[in-house]
Amino acid sequence: MSLLFQIPAVILVTLACGSLARKLGQSRVIGEIVGGILLGPSVFGRIAPAAANAFFPQSAMASFEILSTVGLIIFLFLIGTEVNIDHLYRQRATAALSSAMSILMPFAMGALLAPSLRNRFAPQGVGNASFVLFLGIAMSITAFPVLARILEERGIQSSKLGSTAILCAAVGDIVAWILLALALALVGAGGSSLSLPVRLIGLAIYLLAMIGLVRPIAARLLRLRQRSDLSIELLGIMVAFAFASAAATDALGLHPLFGAFLAGLCFPRANAWQETIRERLDVLVSVLLMPLFFAVTGMRTRLDLLNKPTMWLWAAIILMAATLGKVGGAAVGARWTGQSWRDSLALGVLLNTRGLVELIVLNIGYNVGVFSPTLFTMMVIMALVTTMCTTPALNLLGIQNDATSR
Repeated sequence: MSLLFQIPAVILVTLACGSLARKLGQSRVIGEIVGGILLGPSVFGRIAPAAANAFFPQSAMASFEILSTVGLIIFLFLIGTEVNIDHLYRQRATAALSSAMSILMPFAMGALLAPSLRNRFAPQGVGNASFVLFLGIAMSITAFPVLARILEERGIQSSKLGSTAILCAAVGDIVAWILLALALALVGAGGSSLSLPVRLIGLAIYLLAMIGLVRPIAARLLRLRQRSDLSIELLGIMVAFAFASAAATDALGLHPLFGAFLAGLCFPRANAWQETIRERLDVLVSVLLMPLFFAVTGMRTRLDLLNKPTMWLWAAIILMAATLGKVGGAAVGARWTGQSWRDSLALGVLLNTRGLVELIVLNIGYNVGVFSPTLFTMMVIMALVTTMCTTPALNLLGIQNDATSR
């Protein structure tokens, strides 16, 4: 089946499910992922397997992945351009402690569950250290793009709460990817030819270059052209830089989304330029590319593998442990830095958003033989449910718009 037929089918289904999710009080992201599940093996493939294989053959996934990755890079670049850096500086203590606690607590929960889960669900021959690392990473990671999308939909991406959550997620996920590199090294399946020390040195050089060189150059460019509109040529250079930055972090063994986000952080803070870049890129990203990203995730999910009550019980245990560790850790960290309980809990709820980035980690663990299909499915359910709980929990805490979160 031609990609030109597959794309409109994915867009229409994800848009319909996203609209329904909004009417039910959920984030559009949830609907888009559910739309992907409907198109995947769990629903469409189960009802009409021959038609599903004909319409969405395995060979088509490569094209979807390329398009969705492009959309993800542009989207996170846009999110980076809108982060309020002044809020980040004022909230640096909260962000540092909350991100640390939101990693340590769920990682500890994963380590406690690891022996039981390894005995029941891990493939034969999996080492204890590598299993603990993969499970702990999957429990502690935040779905950076999903969090960004939720913040954007609620209009709080530039608020104190939104900026702090973005920073915590960015720091936490960088730590998680570094741990993932270590875990891959333990199982001998790293995707980069660079050793872990070389990656760390390269990451330090990259961060210093972005903060100490690129940001000042961008600020100087703004001063020189402060009365000029953002031209097509300048916009093209900035988008090209976002992809180059994403390629740099990808080469270092991190996910390219971090490079795209950091490129956005270096974008000059001029309201007119920010509005222009949003107007010119947002429609393409929101309507076409991001739905493909969420749909690909849903189409890889296999809910039919949990066919026994004990498996659902273990899925519930994983869900409770992940939620308690993530929300509790982030909230305690924020409270220790003087935040109110309301804002502390709201930060914990936001960081409990999982989904896409975690699914990347889970797929890596599955591909290298650390996670069995059954455990993989349990972790996917945990990721989806924690993400679905984010919007209702924010509503319960009264986090409705930018004004309420400053």
